[in-house]
Amino acid sequence: MTGVTGTAASDDAVARLDAGEAVLSAWSTFRDPAIAEALARAGFDLVTLDLQHGAHDIASSMAAIDAVALAGAAAAARIPLAEWGTASRLLDAGARIIIAPMINSPEEARALVAATKFPPLGARSWGPRRAMFDAGFDGPAYVANANRTTLALAMIETVAALEAVDDILAVEGLDGVFVGPGDLSITLSAGAALDPAGEPVDRAIRTVAERAAAHGKLAGIFVVSPEFGQRALGHGFRLVALSTDGQMLARGAGAWLKEMRAAP
Repeated sequence: MTGVTGTAASDDAVARLDAGEAVLSAWSTFRDPAIAEALARAGFDLVTLDLQHGAHDIASSMAAIDAVALAGAAAAARIPLAEWGTASRLLDAGARIIIAPMINSPEEARALVAATKFPPLGARSWGPRRAMFDAGFDGPAYVANANRTTLALAMIETVAALEAVDDILAVEGLDGVFVGPGDLSITLSAGAALDPAGEPVDRAIRTVAERAAAHGKLAGIFVVSPEFGQRALGHGFRLVALSTDGQMLARGAGAWLKEMRAAP
């Protein structure tokens, strides 16, 4: 697979990203932690829990973070819009990456950093009830390392965010950006189209990947197909989230059903 090195879920996803490698994430929308664990055991490097549009809440996310860790992978979480307290709680529970939706300005990016980074970068409150044990650190070691070993990513999903992408990426403490191509396609077309894999979005995501590289920061993206994912890797995205658990289930079940019905 172009740009992807290593397949073992037990590799540390954040360390691999820091080393310049590409990482593949599953996207978990169902509340049952067993599903998130199954995705991790399938070989994904990372499982992203969706609290914005998925069914996850704080309780299910905490259970899923533990289940994913049990399977040897890392957990990320997309928080609801501007729920900075939720970002901090999920880091305390062991999430390694926080993805914040609809970040359209450097001021909003700074609010994300404030919630997810300890001083001097941010104002994260102390209380990693589970995270420091998962990381194998005592308290002083955790606070000394957390800003480096957990990531804060701002979602680029609107025309306003595209116009401000350099200013967003320049925010100290922000580790990178994460493109939501569905919303981006809607805003680029002024509401006329939902076409996340279309040419207008492709041009925009190339720009985002180029600007992230220029700032020395990470570019991530949600993709709707393996073909789109391969294209994103070619553009320079290093964190690629492949579809959703619901879509994977439907496609896999449909393929098996078609095969079964076609048998003599």
